[in-house]
Amino acid sequence: MVQGVGFRYYTEAQASGLGLGGYVRNMPNGAVEAEIEGDDDAVERMLTWLRRGPRSASVESVQVTDLAEHGEASFSIRI
Repeated sequence: MVQGVGFRYYTEAQASGLGLGGYVRNMPNGAVEAEIEGDDDAVERMLTWLRRGPRSASVESVQVTDLAEHGEASFSIRI
């Protein structure tokens, strides 16, 4: 569960800085879901960052599932 730490905004900034496409959104159960696509090295760097998160967050776990790319050219926050 992530609340009040700006996790989505930090995630968008990090992903955009790495040139990744996709999105991040809060889930009804308090979890955060992200779909990330782009250069393999940049995706790995993003996953490393997500396992830590911003200083204000406490990340308990990260689940990774390989999906087909959707051709997302930019990264956004979804509501």
